[in-house]
Amino acid sequence: METSKPENNSHILEVKGLCTYFYSIHGIAKAVNNVSFSLKKGEILGIVGESGCGKSVTSLSIVRLIESPPGRIAEGEIVFDGTDLLTLSEQEMRDIRGDKISMIFQEPMTSLNPLYTIGNQISEMFIRHNGYDRKKALEASIEMLKKVQIPHPEARVKEYPHQMSGGMRQRVMIAMALACNPEILIADEPSTALDVTIQAQVLDLMLQLKKTYGTAIILITHDLGVIAEVAEKVAVMYAGQIVEEAEVEEIFDDPLHPYTRSLLKSIPILGQRFESEGRVELNEIKGIVPSLYELPQGCNFYPRCPEAQPKCNEAGIPIISTKDNRKVRCILYTSG
Repeated sequence: METSKPENNSHILEVKGLCTYFYSIHGIAKAVNNVSFSLKKGEILGIVGESGCGKSVTSLSIVRLIESPPGRIAEGEIVFDGTDLLTLSEQEMRDIRGDKISMIFQEPMTSLNPLYTIGNQISEMFIRHNGYDRKKALEASIEMLKKVQIPHPEARVKEYPHQMSGGMRQRVMIAMALACNPEILIADEPSTALDVTIQAQVLDLMLQLKKTYGTAIILITHDLGVIAEVAEKVAVMYAGQIVEEAEVEEIFDDPLHPYTRSLLKSIPILGQRFESEGRVELNEIKGIVPSLYELPQGCNFYPRCPEAQPKCNEAGIPIISTKDNRKVRCILYTSG
């Protein structure tokens, strides 16, 4: 299928009204419910929110890796390079995955096959998408390990995943994801379970590779510190919906949605203490996340919101654009 390449300022990816539901004997879990966002070439979009808010399901929906049953993409469009990915066959999606759109999964130990060497697993990318023979693919795999700063790559390609540390396995995942120079890299919690030093190295590596290849990145995380460090635009998710979207500076300097403000207040500040007890003060978001099977009829954050009004729970709250071109899903910013 022929598609024209987007210009640098155009959107390489547009997600429109995406709904991904899971069907069970308990009902329908609306894991992703009417989510829309866009991504420009070379841009880093951070998707942030509490565990279970729909971040990972959104990323898996983009590459159509939702397990069915019980999951299904019920509505929406995922437009990549002018083509709606939801209209493609499974074979056509295989040609795109790893080549045009790559993904780094949360836990590399469960994503890498323990029965095959690192070299075999990276080589598969070059063989499948570039048509390399085994020898050329192995040479290319060694070069990729060099690019992600793994020492002694000629020896490492012969090792199995269990012979590497968590940081090394994550670098291998990045090498696999970038093997075919994809246009979009989806990184789902790429620094989870890594110590602070290795986490910083992985994030720096992603930034270097983005700068070198111009790859657009969707960074999925619950860590607002990571978002502040690397993202350019931020989408805040809660209970399957995006509640706020803005440039990273705007999110941290002037958050609009009560949930975003609550998230930022929950970050511990060095030196902040209870005056009487000498302990670090941590703010919490009171209440619990609603069940995806029984969402409120209005704003999903309504039961926990410190600024809630009765009309917040009367009907679904649409996401609106403010006068300064920010997006927020809150009745406080609607007219009338």
